[in-house]
Amino acid sequence: MIELKFYQDYNEDEKEIFIMNKEICQLINYALKKQLIYEEDVDYCINQLLDLFHLDEFTKIETEDAPLEEILEAMLEYAVAHNLCKDDITSKDLFDTRIMDKVMPRPHEVIQDFNNRYAHSPHDATDYFYNLSISSNYIRMNRVNKNIKFKRDTKYGPLAITINLSKPEKDPKEIAKARLLKSSGYPQCLLCKENVGFAGDLRRPARENHRIIPLNLSNNRYYLQYSPYVYYNEHCIVFNEEHIPMKIDHQTFTHLLDFIEQFPHYMLGSNADLPIVGGSILTHDHYQGGAYHFPIEDAKVITNYQIEGCHVELLHWPLSTIRLTSPSKDRLVQLADHILEDWIDYDDTSRHIISHTEDTRHNTITPIARRSGNDYQMDLVLRNNRTTADYPLGIFHPHQENHHIKKENIGLIEVMGLAILPARLKEEMSLLKDCLLKKKTIDDYECLLKHKEWFNELSKKDITEDNVDEIIKQGLADVFTSVLEDAGVYKMDEDGIKGFKKFVNYTLKGEIL
Repeated sequence: MIELKFYQDYNEDEKEIFIMNKEICQLINYALKKQLIYEEDVDYCINQLLDLFHLDEFTKIETEDAPLEEILEAMLEYAVAHNLCKDDITSKDLFDTRIMDKVMPRPHEVIQDFNNRYAHSPHDATDYFYNLSISSNYIRMNRVNKNIKFKRDTKYGPLAITINLSKPEKDPKEIAKARLLKSSGYPQCLLCKENVGFAGDLRRPARENHRIIPLNLSNNRYYLQYSPYVYYNEHCIVFNEEHIPMKIDHQTFTHLLDFIEQFPHYMLGSNADLPIVGGSILTHDHYQGGAYHFPIEDAKVITNYQIEGCHVELLHWPLSTIRLTSPSKDRLVQLADHILEDWIDYDDTSRHIISHTEDTRHNTITPIARRSGNDYQMDLVLRNNRTTADYPLGIFHPHQENHHIKKENIGLIEVMGLAILPARLKEEMSLLKDCLLKKKTIDDYECLLKHKEWFNELSKKDITEDNVDEIIKQGLADVFTSVLEDAGVYKMDEDGIKGFKKFVNYTLKGEIL
């Protein structure tokens, strides 16, 4: 142990070495407590860190516990000062991931530990892996915790709203440098298994602290990982070993049900497999799941049908949803296959639903699987991606009047009632608040002009300092509700419900008891 009183006697170089020795000791202690490493790994990890920071002197120092964020911040400060790392967000993210890799278990160790725990309890296994993903800073919880989250009642029940602040904004200079980089086809995308240990660059995030767990789903190899941005509790991604496109078919349904059989405490769903109504990565087959109770699970029921081996419900939900519940996986897959096959070719021109334009298909499904007690349950959400001159971004896509809040595709997470809204809204809602309280004028802010019509609607309310925040939050929830209604192929009015029932009666003909 080095007594702190001697610190004042050091020259500047010695002080820097002392500080870095202290930070290394703190990181080692952190890694030991989080069980990223064990006592037998300590000397090895210290030497790896000394090499990373180009240090050739080390003395173990007794230190107190410190938050990981503080340790990494001090280490990054040293790295920038010694030209080991550039002073920008992207470069620092790349470098602090390299730091964490020095105190990480090898991939096979993580897999072995996960499997040993799974033999005891699937819940224990996922708890271990999720906590590892946080402790290793793969999930940057200090950023995720900045997200603004709240729930508000709507005519469909409570909906969840998130303003996503977890992705740091890049400096324009970083963006310009990234454009100059030569494009590489390795890894092929952010979901490929080859990302494990990948160093990253200005265009692609570092994944040196990334670990994945192999799964067998219907005799196909998939991998389990957690989303680095965790939009909800234990937000996981299950991705195909092969870099192949998304496709909703028989295998999709069997994969989803196999997964929730192996991990009954998780749900799992898939984005649709067509542009506009699909997610952001359609080029790599994958699913998303986790331990979160989504608003769609509490949706009211319009009507229900009893058929052999399965209970069928039509949900009162902004997106047209058929819920199947059965004790039999095979029966559930059989019905899901049948409904998908019928929906792919189904036309309802009076409600703008056209299945094909020549050889281009428009109809597909967003499926979501979960356990309901001992039963298996699957929600099939009907989707259509057709465009017209009036709706060039999609008939069943957020309409123009809602783009001031949400313009992006409505994917799986939002289908289930959780809004992921852009970070710009934090600042815009703060400015809008001042305008609603008449401290400022909306015309003074160019960024608020897109909100003007919505602002005029909100202004009709009796607004005070005490209720203005609630009015804005409720207003965001109401716009999100409208966005989801835009995406629904059958609207939840008398005519829409009539059309919805007509399709269900058509596809279940001969099945209803």
